[in-house]
Parts: sequence; structure tokens; C-alpha cells
Amino acid sequence: MTRLSTIKFTKTPLRIFSGLSSFQILAMFRRGLFYTYLSLYMREFLNLSVFETTLYATLPMIMSIIFQNFVWGPISDKIQRRRTFIVLGEILAGIGTLVVWLIHFLLASLHSSGYTINIWGITYSCLYISGSIIIIGLSFVEMFWSMSNIGWSALISDLYPSEKRSKIMGQLTGLGGMGRIFGIFIGGLLYNGGFGFRNGPLFFVASSFMFISTIPMLLFSPEGGINREEKEEIRISELKNNNNNNNQKSILVFVVFIIALAAINFGRNSIAIPYSQYLSLESGFNVDSIMLSFITNSRSVATLIIGFTAGVLSKKFGHSKTLIIGTSIGIIALIITATTSYLPIIFIGSFLIGAAEVLIYASSYAIASLLIPSRIRAKLFAVYNATFFLSWGIAGTLISGPIIDTLIREGTSEVFAYQIGFVIAAIISLLGLLIFLILEVWIKIQKSKM
Repeated sequence: MTRLSTIKFTKTPLRIFSGLSSFQILAMFRRGLFYTYLSLYMREFLNLSVFETTLYATLPMIMSIIFQNFVWGPISDKIQRRRTFIVLGEILAGIGTLVVWLIHFLLASLHSSGYTINIWGITYSCLYISGSIIIIGLSFVEMFWSMSNIGWSALISDLYPSEKRSKIMGQLTGLGGMGRIFGIFIGGLLYNGGFGFRNGPLFFVASSFMFISTIPMLLFSPEGGINREEKEEIRISELKNNNNNNNQKSILVFVVFIIALAAINFGRNSIAIPYSQYLSLESGFNVDSIMLSFITNSRSVATLIIGFTAGVLSKKFGHSKTLIIGTSIGIIALIITATTSYLPIIFIGSFLIGAAEVLIYASSYAIASLLIPSRIRAKLFAVYNATFFLSWGIAGTLISGPIIDTLIREGTSEVFAYQIGFVIAAIISLLGLLIFLILEVWIKIQKSKM
């Protein structure tokens, strides 16, 4: 059986990869530009607590996963449209981002005039409410932006055979790291002590790049998906090749893999939001936005360099071993960040965080693509995406945020409170690694019995 998407791929491989890589570069540019400094803005400029700053990631990511799993994933599998979802998601998210800025700006302006807002007998500053608007607004934006996320995950597997996916994802992640480098640097210049968000430049540039990123997808990328006849052939083939016992084992392996990956990602990403706050503490490293951009970009440099070797590592050592290596590097990076008082070592820790990120992403994507049946690819990739997306928000809200806030309230130094948060993050990732190692041992035992 010849896959329709494979035919499209073999005809124009360079054209397709050019479209995908251009989109990835633009996407990571805006993420580096916007999200590197957003928690800093909400913490220092809008005066939100550490816990409250994590909500800008938690609530939007919850909305993203809900809509990926129960709305866009099933619809995408039913109509087999990938590129359409990516383009629509980016356009709607770009419009929504501008609306969020406008409402937030109007409230922040009222604060400058001395206005306050009374809600159920409690008086809030307009500055505080403007921060809440960002959190709520980005949650609504994510409802539609998640169309792009699920379309992207499924499209890569539609276009490339399983043996090439790890290599392609590594290369795309590496190129995305290049875009992120420029985004972080430009964001540091535009941040301007928080006024880059308040007055709109960071919102405007981020939104513009959402619109621009649709151009390479429309020009170079195919729609993706599989046709009805192919979908039916795949279903019949799966029924012939898999008995009930094998299906149950496959489901078990996928579920345990997702649990392990969730723990790995929840640990390492629980410090994603507090990270910039920690480096900016006056009692700690006290870096400004420009120095913060250099530190964060050392992570992007690692993503760029390691991204092009991730496929080679997966091919040489296997996807599972590459995931183990990546996770181990991530744990070491967290411990280094938590224990050092020297800024040069922070750069090393940031570099290792980037190296771990690309190895984990490329290898885990390859593993997931092998475990997920193609006819329900979008739906189950939504579950896979949840381990990453939710870890950016919920991990901070439920783990690092409360721990840091509680320790500070108890009288410990701010620096120590953040460091404890990083240590606990390392422990959680270690737990995920142990679960994955147990799964690998179990799989080898089952294979030896066959």
C-alpha cells in the first residue's frame, strides 16, 4: 500500500521541508519574544504573586488540551485536514492576541489615573485586573490556537515515515532554536522595563508573526491527512495484524509511556515560568532583560546545535535510550541551576536545559508516532501533546509556584525558595525517568517470552 502523503513527500521533499522549517522558525521567534518576558512583566510590573504568574500558562494550556482532545483532534481525524487547522489557528490566535492587549491596556491606563475596581466588596487595582485579563484572554486565545498545535503534530507524521520522524523533528526543533534566539534578543530590547507589554510592541510583533507564519504553510506545505480508501485499508490491516492481547499490551505501553513522559515534563517545565524571575531577583543574580536574553539564548543555541544531531543519536542508540539521555541531562541541568551561585555556571545549566529539551522532544515524538495508529493520529497526539502543554502551566501552578510562595511567606530568602523549587523539579523528572526505565525492562521481558 502506498500512502498518499508519501507520494506528495517524495515529489517535493525540499519544498515541503522549507515550508515546515520556515513556519517553525517564525513560531519559535514569537514564543521566545513573548513568553520569555511575560512572567517577568506580570511579577514585577503588575505585582502578581509567583502562583498567579503561573496561571497565564496553566489556564490556557488546560483550554488547549481540552480542545485538542475533544474538539479539534476528532474533527481533524474525521475530515483529515492538517494545514487548514494550522492556518486557521494562527490567524484566529493573532486576532485574539491583539484584543487581549487592547483590553489589558485600557485597564492599565485607568490604574495610571488612580482608578480601582470593586468586585463583590473587594477592591482591586486596575493593574491587578489587567493581569487577570491577560490570563483569561490568553485562555480564550488558546481555544483556537490549539487548532494549529494538533494540526502540526499530526502533519509531521502524515508526511514522513516512522524512521525519519525523529531526524525531522530534531532538525525542525534546531531551526526553531535559531528563530528563538532572535526572538529572545528582540524581546529583550522591546521589554523596556515592562512597557513593551503595557504599550503593545511585544503584543504587536507576536501577533504579526502569527499571521506571517501562515504564508510558508500555504505556499509550500501539503494539506496532509489520509484519504478514505487509505484509512479503511489501514483499519483492516490493523485488525488483521493485531489480536486482542497485543492490542491490550499496546494500550498499556502507550499509557505508561504517557505517564512517564508527563512526570519528566512536569518536573523540568515546572521551573519554566519562575526561571526568569529567579535570575532577576535583586538578592540573587539581579540580571536585566538584556542579560536574561543572553542566558536564555544559550538554551536556544543548544537547541540549534543538538537539534541537527538528535536524529543521528536516535538512529545510533535508539529512541528510548535517547529519551533516557535527554532526561538525565535535564535533571543535571536543574540541579546545577539550583546549587550554583556563579553566573557562568547558569549559562551552562541553560545550555543543558536546551539540549535536554530537544532530545526529549525528538525521541518521545518518534516513540509516540510508532505507538499511535495513523487513523486516529490527531486524537492521540492530543494526549501526547498534553504531557508538554500542561507541564508548562499546571506544573508551575501546583508545584513550583505554591512551594516558592509558601517558603517566602515562612521567612526564607527568595533565592533559597526558588532553589528548592528547582530541586523538587529534578526529583519529579527523576521519578518519570524511573517509570520509563521500568517500562523498558518490562518490554524486553515480554519480547524474550515471544
